[in-house]
Amino acid sequence: MREFILWFDEYHESDKPRVGGKCASLGELIAAELPVPPGFAVTVEAYDTLRDDGDLRFKVRRALAEIDLDDPDSLERTSRYVRKLIESVEMDHGVVAAIRESYQRLCETCGIGDVPVAVRSSATAEDLPDASFAGQQDTFLWVRGADAVVRAVQKCWSSLFTARAISYRHETGHDHEVISMAVAVQKMVHPKAAGVAFTLNPTDGDRSQIAIDSSWGFGEAVVSGEVTPDNFLVDKVLFEITKRTISPKAIEYVLNGSGIVEKAEVPADRRLAPSLDDHEIVAVAKMAKRAERHYGRPQDIEWAIDRDLPQGSDVVLLQSRPETVWSRKPPRRVARPGQGLLDGIVSTLLSPVHTRDRSATTEGSDM
Repeated sequence: MREFILWFDEYHESDKPRVGGKCASLGELIAAELPVPPGFAVTVEAYDTLRDDGDLRFKVRRALAEIDLDDPDSLERTSRYVRKLIESVEMDHGVVAAIRESYQRLCETCGIGDVPVAVRSSATAEDLPDASFAGQQDTFLWVRGADAVVRAVQKCWSSLFTARAISYRHETGHDHEVISMAVAVQKMVHPKAAGVAFTLNPTDGDRSQIAIDSSWGFGEAVVSGEVTPDNFLVDKVLFEITKRTISPKAIEYVLNGSGIVEKAEVPADRRLAPSLDDHEIVAVAKMAKRAERHYGRPQDIEWAIDRDLPQGSDVVLLQSRPETVWSRKPPRRVARPGQGLLDGIVSTLLSPVHTRDRSATTEGSDM
């Protein structure tokens, strides 16, 4: 049981190779007392039981060796074939029992029978400092019941071989045989709005600002780029909202009456309405800054406003990973029109001091 499952609130830094980047971050954020929903990791030891199947390993290795990476159709066909192989293999009985028992414990912890969970891939190269695998594997939302959770875990395992992931690992020189997959099973939030935030301005690298992208419903519409989100800039010291851009938001992901997350049209009266009020904007910004302070470097976070939690306690953190573009460059303060030299010096002095560089993990990585 302990070999295959690690609860987020029992995470220790030495567990990072066993749980991948996403789960390691969740465990660390809970330890830092940030508002993260409870859950557990299905460890890489569980995934590695697939490697005990010699026939499966042979077929996967042969398929990957024969792939034509310059032919998109060949890449897609191979991906579908490998994923079907992995999803058709009978899962190790010990792994199945461990997932079932842990899911039941989570239900009891939350006080909800068949508690809805998010099942998220957490591969062992995700968010490496020299490459970003984020978003290349699958996430399953609003999964209920032990049988459904087991199936979703196996689908996460197979998503280590999406066409995009296969191609990217080839381009970056990461070995398919070395990378493994852990899976996060986490209490689901029911978001009124959700999105991402950067603890710097992603357009110019200004570390004195926090940039928030937000839209209605689940955050998948923002992460996948299916909607142009609202955008807010917040001063990192004073928490003043310095810029607002409200975009027309045509679609959202919502929970339907059957308990399935689906894409829906946003009603006309909400399309041009701000998806966050000022209190929520500031709350997201403060939470993002706490994550940055904990890690000691700029962060890219996923967050949600949980409609099932009381106002004032409804902002939750779903994921935090290192920002990988501007963080590689020397910190710089971008002066705004009308800003004097002294203002720039003061702002620079107030910016975070980074005393260490935390790599995310050794994982195969997107919310």
